[in-house]
Amino acid sequence: MARQESTGQGGTPQRATPLEDTPITQLKGVGARLAERLAHLSISQVQDLLFHLPLRYQDRTRVVPIGALRPGDAAVIEGTIQLTELAGSRRRMLVSRLADGTGAVTLRFFHFTAAQRASLGRGARLRCYGEVRAGLNGLELVHPEYRHLDARAPVAVEEHLTPIYPSTQGLQQTTWRRLTDQALALVDGEEQVLREWLSPEILRRYHLPALTQALRFVHRPPPDAPVALLESGRHPAQRRLAFEELLAHRLSLRRLREQTQRHRAPPLDGSGALTERLLRALPFELTGAQRRVYKEIAADLRRPLPMLRLLQGDVGSGKTVVAAMAVLQAVEAGYQAAVMAPTEVLAEQHLRSFSRWLDPLGLQVAWLSGSVTGKSRAGILEAIAAGQVQVAVGTHALFQKSVGFARLGLVVVDEQHRFGVHQRLALREKGETAGERPHQLIMTATPIPRTLAMTAYADLDQSVIDAMPPGRTPVCTVIIPDARREEVIARVREACAAGRQAYWVCSLIEESEALQCEAAEATAELLAGTLPGLRVGLVHGRMRAQDKESAMGAFQRRELELLVATTVIEVGVDVPNASLMIIENAERFGLAQLHQLRGRVGRGGAESHCVLMYHGHLSELARARLRAVKDTNDGFAIAQKDLELRGPGEVLGTRQTGLLRLRVADVLRDQDLLPWVDEAAHHMLAAYPERIAPLARRWLGGGERYADA
Repeated sequence: MARQESTGQGGTPQRATPLEDTPITQLKGVGARLAERLAHLSISQVQDLLFHLPLRYQDRTRVVPIGALRPGDAAVIEGTIQLTELAGSRRRMLVSRLADGTGAVTLRFFHFTAAQRASLGRGARLRCYGEVRAGLNGLELVHPEYRHLDARAPVAVEEHLTPIYPSTQGLQQTTWRRLTDQALALVDGEEQVLREWLSPEILRRYHLPALTQALRFVHRPPPDAPVALLESGRHPAQRRLAFEELLAHRLSLRRLREQTQRHRAPPLDGSGALTERLLRALPFELTGAQRRVYKEIAADLRRPLPMLRLLQGDVGSGKTVVAAMAVLQAVEAGYQAAVMAPTEVLAEQHLRSFSRWLDPLGLQVAWLSGSVTGKSRAGILEAIAAGQVQVAVGTHALFQKSVGFARLGLVVVDEQHRFGVHQRLALREKGETAGERPHQLIMTATPIPRTLAMTAYADLDQSVIDAMPPGRTPVCTVIIPDARREEVIARVREACAAGRQAYWVCSLIEESEALQCEAAEATAELLAGTLPGLRVGLVHGRMRAQDKESAMGAFQRRELELLVATTVIEVGVDVPNASLMIIENAERFGLAQLHQLRGRVGRGGAESHCVLMYHGHLSELARARLRAVKDTNDGFAIAQKDLELRGPGEVLGTRQTGLLRLRVADVLRDQDLLPWVDEAAHHMLAAYPERIAPLARRWLGGGERYADA
């Protein structure tokens, strides 16, 4: 095993293998089948096992007299079997009566063997552990863990609190404890098998315990350990591990940023004439926040280093026009720009906006999506490759190998968290010519809480449009049961009679797009019949692109009063005359999604309303989520609540990308550590750069490569 020293040539002892390089199969009892099960939990090396931490703990360090038991206790007891018998007529069960002189308790087994029944005969002495319940004939333990005792060979109680590990099918807790016992034994007395990558200065400055000390405490807490503190994740030993994990993420992203900064990018420094012409033609004035953010972006684009900037802004804050100004700066400098969005509906909205703004300036904007085929597609690809197209707008089709740019200087990615990492990387590489990479502007209308942005996007500069354009009216939101559907339909009739327009968003039915579309079609048909005087349109994800475009265009031209849709209208749709949003089964949507949908109204001067219609009885969690949307129009406040309720992986949409899969740390719970993490990252980069790679490997494994996009 890893602890054992081997002898090289000449009899020289060789140092033990570090646990990060020691396969889990080196542990006793780990064969191919067990190794495969452990691999499902990303455990392939012994070091991985040590960083697979307990979820909770049981106190098995003392034997409790049976007479002192109370319902709800989880306790270790000892006693002698007085009686064992089969009970129950329809469902046979094994029942034993265990006594210790202070009282008696029933042991009940629903699953048992003949050998087990034989071993629990009268007079057998047992030590049991389980949860005490109130039964028909007094207290009982159902399927307790137990072992036979021999009066001639007393068995000591546990010396530590018993850890309960997150597991998978086929892995028992006894297996986890046996394996972690072996791994901890390898660490004891051998510093080199598990390296301390944090510097002595960091350990001293932030009063952090040593790594091996922290791991031993978390895996095998002493009997007097504060269980409540451990189970909340706030014990100093756990905080030390959370600190190291957050630092590994921060350093990994910083290093990726440094690697990016070693590349060159084309300095995009035009005269500003096109931008000024655009601003003069706009029917509105930019807000101070928009001007400030564009100034930050423009400064980045003039540098010969690749811009990596995240542009955040709440729904309707005016991110797209800022992106258009950045695009014009690239075009003025003689380069092309690519603007990509995750859905055709959103990409088409960008196409409309960019065409409306850039066509009068004499620029050619091309559209490329999966629905563009044949000669039309070939002509567009040829024009992009020849540099005749200044701006290409599209979906994931922009990633495809057949797409080549003449001089790609800027990539604008909207709602980037919906793209797979390799797709984003592919588009960046398209612009890599002569050692230069294009600048990247990443936009999101899903506000990201500051603590989460600091952790997940530490490699990006960040700009926030924190003010709304004048004329935007707050949306009044109400929560009602769908039993009041007739009232809601009447409200739609009234709004449309007053010259306004309305959206009706259909519920999510499981995760099937086909079923969602069927529901939307049925709802549209029902509403058209119920509201015979209204013109009702339909948009869903399985419609042909031209049919969706036709329906959206008709709604924007006010040829339709009511638009029934699935969540394809979540982002990018701008109809100022729409003042009413109905969301069916709102309890099934995420907070960010509800906020995005609500953002489709309130874009004009009229008072606007959003109706969150729920089905059946609301759970406390669902009620809290809907109330969060009702109580505020502030996307950042809603995002913070979303983070508290759902966790960072769901809020960022990063489960598919491999980023921010935190094992120990919790961004919300441990946010007070982030300033320390930032300071420590600066220190490690300056004084211990050689420790960054192994630290990142320990916590991120292969996931680090996913951030390079």
